[in-house]
Amino acid sequence: MAATTPIEHVVIVVKENHGLDNYFGQFPGAIGMAMPHSPNPPKKDPNHRHPAWLTRAKTAPRVQFFEADIPKYWAWARSFTLCDSYFTDVAGPSTPNHLMLVAAASPIIENPHPAPLFDLPTLPAQLDASHLTWTNYGGYVFDYLKYTNGKNKKQPADFAADAAAGKLPAVSWVYADNALSEHPADTAAERKAGNGNVTKGMAWTVAQVAAIVKGGLWPKVAIFVTWDDWGGWYDHVNPPLVEKWTDGTQFRYGGRVPCLVLSPYAKAGFISHATHSHVSLVRFCEHAFGLPSLNARTAADDGMADCFDFKQKPLPPP
Repeated sequence: MAATTPIEHVVIVVKENHGLDNYFGQFPGAIGMAMPHSPNPPKKDPNHRHPAWLTRAKTAPRVQFFEADIPKYWAWARSFTLCDSYFTDVAGPSTPNHLMLVAAASPIIENPHPAPLFDLPTLPAQLDASHLTWTNYGGYVFDYLKYTNGKNKKQPADFAADAAAGKLPAVSWVYADNALSEHPADTAAERKAGNGNVTKGMAWTVAQVAAIVKGGLWPKVAIFVTWDDWGGWYDHVNPPLVEKWTDGTQFRYGGRVPCLVLSPYAKAGFISHATHSHVSLVRFCEHAFGLPSLNARTAADDGMADCFDFKQKPLPPP
């Protein structure tokens, strides 16, 4: 099938462990809730496993970061598109949600220890079948999938170099190293090192976008900046129940996380209240490159359609 948009490069930047209210709860026009200011970096990593998600109303920390902590993210939300009804696809921690970002499916609801090799259809396989390119810049979950294990693998630092040289694949999944991922510190050593500082993590994300612009790729790119899971933080919006786990508890959706959409064709100063999720990014790639639906989840998804206007005068880069 032919491509249906002018987009030639999709960049999915995956940061770690923050909810919508935790980052944009006081953003004007967003469906948010004001809460006390969080220390930066946070003093601990909240429990964000599935049982903690089920008790979140009583146990999740009710704090948030302010615009002064993440000013560029707020500036992007003002200039481009912010999604305030974007949900994680699994009501649990990182690994199942990372799987959703690549395969629009997860056979697990918790992080596996050790991780098996999952044999699932993937977006990379679709891209390969259509002679399109893709690269994994630092994502661990690709090694948990039979098809992508060991393939097209680069380090986080390689992305900015490739982007600045104007040499990105059709789809890039981009992950920061742990210190700049915005994931709250797990250990005393990480806390001492300042891991989890959201301002420093934001600066890393800004540098990746700047490299895309430097490489001359802005006119034909769609950049999605999102967070993998809810991180254990309180969010006042209860997600729709669309799928249950095998024990009868909620599987999908999980908690809200921010999603910023940067592109010449993103709607300027727009807040999307439409229901989106990680699966929506997979569906966007299918639509942009004329790929078949990976599964029933992507077939039912609108692929972030309300966030774009491909007939508008292209927006300047950030």
